[in-house]
Amino acid sequence: MTVYVAEEFTDSEADILRRYFTNLDEPVFCLVNLPEVVKGALFARYSRSPKSLRRLFLDEFVHDLDIAGDASFDATVGLARAEELYDRVFFEYGDDSVAQLGGVHLACEQASNLLTKVLEWGRLMSYLEQSTRYIAYDARLGGRYRYYRDPQILQSTLGTRYVADMDRLFDAYAELVPVLQEFFKERFPKEDADSDFVYRQAIRAKAFDALRGILPAAAVSNVGIYGTGQAYEALLLRMRAHPLPEARAYADLMLRELRKVIPSFLKRVDLANRGGAWSAYLASTRTATAELADRLLGAVDTAGADLPAVDLVDFDPDAEIKVVAEALYPHSSLPERTIEDRVRAMGVDDRLAVLRAYAGERSNRRHRPGRALERPFYRFDIVADYGAFRDLQRHRMLTIDWQALTPRHGYDRPEAVEAAGVGEAFDAAMARSAALFDDLATQFPTAQASYAVCLAYRLRFSMQLNAREAMHLLELRTGPQGHPAYRLVAQEMHRQIAEVAGHHAIAEMMGFVDHTPEPRLERIDAERRAEQRRLGRS
Repeated sequence: MTVYVAEEFTDSEADILRRYFTNLDEPVFCLVNLPEVVKGALFARYSRSPKSLRRLFLDEFVHDLDIAGDASFDATVGLARAEELYDRVFFEYGDDSVAQLGGVHLACEQASNLLTKVLEWGRLMSYLEQSTRYIAYDARLGGRYRYYRDPQILQSTLGTRYVADMDRLFDAYAELVPVLQEFFKERFPKEDADSDFVYRQAIRAKAFDALRGILPAAAVSNVGIYGTGQAYEALLLRMRAHPLPEARAYADLMLRELRKVIPSFLKRVDLANRGGAWSAYLASTRTATAELADRLLGAVDTAGADLPAVDLVDFDPDAEIKVVAEALYPHSSLPERTIEDRVRAMGVDDRLAVLRAYAGERSNRRHRPGRALERPFYRFDIVADYGAFRDLQRHRMLTIDWQALTPRHGYDRPEAVEAAGVGEAFDAAMARSAALFDDLATQFPTAQASYAVCLAYRLRFSMQLNAREAMHLLELRTGPQGHPAYRLVAQEMHRQIAEVAGHHAIAEMMGFVDHTPEPRLERIDAERRAEQRRLGRS
């Protein structure tokens, strides 16, 4: 059974592509023989295009490159010598750091929204993922809607039902997009200064944002990854132990392609006594812990319970004293305990003076203070729709973990959906999603049944982060361009840092957190700036 749609290229296109991509017909492939700046630009464009990476390269990049001398390029040149060196350094001396020196750009296409969260788990990698804000999911791929067709589900008695219900969810999305676009045009009339293109793009993004909740977790996306050999090894070991069959199968595709470029760094992944034992360890500890959790905690139905959406469950009461002490530490020769004692003896005004000097005059959110803000921590328990979780999960310099995606916690229906008069259609899609999940869960593990759950359904997850990462996350995710769902989460996190933890001075340092209500058209200012840049280049 073919799960993925193969691309078609002309002979001349294929001749070009073979020089730069490790295969032409599978969803996972590496980029080779290209300048680093081209790879970076290609991945940046990738995140906002409905095209595959290879098609995007042909349509928008290849004409800017001098490819006349590239026909004889061979990505395997020098691999034998590199492997000899790696074997000597790594296998003989065990120096894992060698695997940090080789990096690869890897394209991962047609991955479900469950798999993308697995791919984006690692901290020491870079990711760009297709955005539901820019991609119209009513467009088809190979003649069919863009969702993952799990082979095990399709071969089961629920296979026909799965396809039919998924198609109906995508039908609902396709039918409502033009309705919401017209609604937003009436609510937010075009300003004379805006071009038709800028206005159309902003309206389109607003409609996609309002309706992304109808898309199921099975909806597929493209992810561009850049990472070192060591990071890929860690990712593949986790994927090979993952309960989702899609993740395990995809790991094999990734390993095959990566070995065409960095074979030396991935020798241990499928060795039975090395990577095999490591993956088995990960799988066994997960299974044992899950069984104990089920026995000790049981299943509790929280549907309809009045639970906080954002709950600051843990923090350091002495955080502000410790930040002041840490800010002063590199400018002193005193022991840390002595500095902290001195800070405790200071008056409030002196402590505030240190923090304000440390923060300085920040002219934009990218001007962030130093590592003293890494001393305190905050831990939040959050219930938000899966769409918001997808965006917040990509902040990798914090600790984030999440529970299974189910319909258990209900769903969020955007105010605009109700105002546009399509609330019943939205609710009907949610009911279809929940019913399909319930039936799938009788035959398959929750990991697979979750394909049926729409992005509007809520997920419970925890986030633990230090104050410096909180500054970055909260200032970014409360920005006026942000999706309303995660803006509300980030705004509440900031409020609780100030009012629940009582860390008013630290919250004050986060001066670019935006608490204004939902703006009119989130993307309008960004589209205006983009147009000005385009005009400036022409």
